[in-house]
Amino acid sequence: MLALDRDGALGVAMLSFAHVHADGYARQVVDHARARLVVVWDEEEARGREAAKRFGVPFEPDLDRVLAWDGVGGVVCNAPSSMHAEILTRAAQAGKHLFTEKVLSPTVADCDRIIAAARQAGVQLVISMPRLCEGGVRWLKEAIDAGDLGEITFARTRQGHAAALDGNWKPGNWFRDPERAGGGALMDLGAHPVYIIRHLLGEPRSVMARLSSFRGAYEVDDNALVLIEFGSGALGSVEASWVQRGGPGGVAVYGTKGWAMLGYPGAAVIAGGEAFTGNRGGALMPDRLPPAWPSPMDQWLRAVLDGRTPEITPEFGRSLTEIMQAATISERERREVRWPIH
Repeated sequence: MLALDRDGALGVAMLSFAHVHADGYARQVVDHARARLVVVWDEEEARGREAAKRFGVPFEPDLDRVLAWDGVGGVVCNAPSSMHAEILTRAAQAGKHLFTEKVLSPTVADCDRIIAAARQAGVQLVISMPRLCEGGVRWLKEAIDAGDLGEITFARTRQGHAAALDGNWKPGNWFRDPERAGGGALMDLGAHPVYIIRHLLGEPRSVMARLSSFRGAYEVDDNALVLIEFGSGALGSVEASWVQRGGPGGVAVYGTKGWAMLGYPGAAVIAGGEAFTGNRGGALMPDRLPPAWPSPMDQWLRAVLDGRTPEITPEFGRSLTEIMQAATISERERREVRWPIH
């Protein structure tokens, strides 16, 4: 039976505060009218106890006891990526609904394991992919699907910041551990442009990647470029970096009839071409964008409490990991990786 309090709010356990966004997710739970934070578990006891104290809830060092905790109906997982498969599978088998930070897991096989466990248990699984929810991304997806840009020939996505330049993540931090994190700048920051371009352009045909350590300060990549050939014949590039000082980061899509760009300075969306300006030149900003999807947390709670299908389905998580795993293989073996991945 679903664990709800007298106001109908879902009882939630926070499973690890390893990820940099863990505090933010815990705050979303605490501030949400339809959720309440019940207990904290963490693979690092000192960090878990400090977080539990900060949020005014008990800390429990035994994961099995947390999953059997009275009043817990769902879990929010922010553990190192390599731990997701074990933690989320055990939580699903205990009948708990699942919300997790991206990536779902660094390997497709483990994504399949998690998804299968969630389906077998009949629990909801939502991966945090907030950029998918933006009105601009929705507008661009609708424009592509309607053929407003014609046949898509190329798309470019980028996200970068200066974490490696500023010395974030000291020795021993899991973010710089290739085994625990599964990768560096691409696996972390690059997840956002990867899941966006996959959503916009569909299934890839092949991937080639170069993941480099420009700064040489971490054991993982801090600068990455991924070239994707999609089934439609379109080409796409994904740029992810921890060694850049600003600059526009967004999405640009080009087709045989027009183009559109998200993240252009001073404009949420800007577009040009026949369908938008009536001729081959010029550019404009759309008068109205579609409403944003609810946040990933809202989608999860609506799915659990109201039975609504979330916009971010588990397949989004699997598709993200497919490209991540292909890029990792491409870099390691210095070759093109074709679909299905092998």
